[in-house]
Amino acid sequence: MSELVVQGVGGGLAEVARRRYLLQLLVRKELRVRYRASLLGLGWSYVKPAVTFAVYFVGLGLVLRQNSIDDYAVYLFGGLVVVTAFSEALGNATRSVVANGELVRKVFLPRELFPVASVCVAGVHLLPQLLVLVVGALVAGWRPDLVGLLALLACVVLTGLLATGLGLLLSAVDVLFRDVENVVDLVLTVLVWTSPVLYPTHLVERLLGAGSWTFALYQHNPLTVAVDLVHRATWAGASPANLGRVPGDLAARTAIAFVVAAALVVLGQAVFRRLSGRFAQEL
Repeated sequence: MSELVVQGVGGGLAEVARRRYLLQLLVRKELRVRYRASLLGLGWSYVKPAVTFAVYFVGLGLVLRQNSIDDYAVYLFGGLVVVTAFSEALGNATRSVVANGELVRKVFLPRELFPVASVCVAGVHLLPQLLVLVVGALVAGWRPDLVGLLALLACVVLTGLLATGLGLLLSAVDVLFRDVENVVDLVLTVLVWTSPVLYPTHLVERLLGAGSWTFALYQHNPLTVAVDLVHRATWAGASPANLGRVPGDLAARTAIAFVVAAALVVLGQAVFRRLSGRFAQEL
C-alpha cells in the first residue's frame, strides 16, 4: 500500500529548485502584471529609489547638514538600496500566498513558489539599483578590491536569505491572520531608521553605550550587517578615511548574520510546511 500524502504539502524549497521553470513563469507573471499599461515599465526601478534618495539627501545632507560622513551620497544610496530591496521582497512575500489564492485553491504546486517568486522579483529590481550605486561610487573615487566585491556579494545573498526566511514564515501566518500584512507595513515604514542608512553608527553607539547589550543587539541585526557590507563594498573604497571607519568586527558579525539568516529559512520553511495544508480551505 502506498504511503498517504497530505494534499497541499509539497517538498519545500527543494521542490521549488526542481521546478525552476514554474518559478520563472511566476516571476514573469508578476513583472507583467506590475508594469501592465505602464510607460516606464522596469524604469520605475530607477525612478523610485532616485526620488527616495533625493528626499533624504536634500533633507539630511543639505538641510540638516549631515556632513560628518564623507561621500555621504554614496553612503546614503548604498544603505537605501539594501533596505529598499529587503522591504519590497518581504512586503510582497508576506502577501504572496493570499494574493495567489485562486492558484492555491485550484492547482497543486509547491506553495513556497509564491514567496520565493516575490523575493526574485525584488532581485530583478535590485540589479539596476546596484548598477547606479556602482557608477556613483566610481565617480566618488571608489576603486574595486577583492574584499569589497566579496562584501557586496555577501550583502546580496544575506538580504535574499533574510527576505526568504521571513517571507516564508509571515506569508504562511498571513493566510490565517491578515493582520500580519499591516504589522509588516508598520515595521517596514521605520526600517530605514533601524540600520546605519541615514546616519553613522557612532551616533547610535553614543546613545546606547559602547558596551551595552542594546548596542550589541543593534550591531548584530542581520540587516544592519547587510548595510555595513554594502558600505564596505562601495563607500569605504572611495577614500582611505572611509575605509578606516568600517567596523573591525564586520567579518565576525557577517558570519553570525548568515547563521541567523539560515536559521530563519529553516524556521520559515518548517512553519510554512506545517500550515500549507490549510491554505486552500482558509483562502
